[in-house]
Amino acid sequence: MGGDLGGFGEFVEAQLPGLLRYGHALTGNPHDAADLVQTVLEKVGSRWPSVQRKAADPAAYVRRAMANTHISRWRKLRREHLVDDVPESGATTPADPFEHEPLWQALKDLPTRQRAVIVLRYYEELSEAEIAESLGVSAGTVKSQASKAIATLRGKLTGGSETGGPGAEGRAVR
Repeated sequence: MGGDLGGFGEFVEAQLPGLLRYGHALTGNPHDAADLVQTVLEKVGSRWPSVQRKAADPAAYVRRAMANTHISRWRKLRREHLVDDVPESGATTPADPFEHEPLWQALKDLPTRQRAVIVLRYYEELSEAEIAESLGVSAGTVKSQASKAIATLRGKLTGGSETGGPGAEGRAVR
């Protein structure tokens, strides 16, 4: 099976830092990001020859798989389990260094697709076409999601006191 993974190690080595950043932005913390990246890379690694043949851009394929996997996990975990008593608190987890950063907090509050678009555009510096391919959506969806996300971020970070005059909320940040 080792011969089947030709190039996978090099791909992981080259893409890992960006995938971890993307995962961190999707999940909100570095630990869940590492788990997400590992899970997706395990799946992709087991099918690496097929991925190389079928995907024009394997990195975009992996980012799309990360977004889909994150959404699936979120859907499974969002189901609440009501209990009679508050559970005892166990070991404390280390604080996220970005926990009190206003931009990070606003970014974490965005819907998953909007957050993914913003991270891919401004952190990974992908074009709208690359983002659309990566997420499996149209370029128009990327533009609308980015516009909505930027408007939401602007509103949260300025406290809703924009100084752009009437109609400013419809203009995109350049």
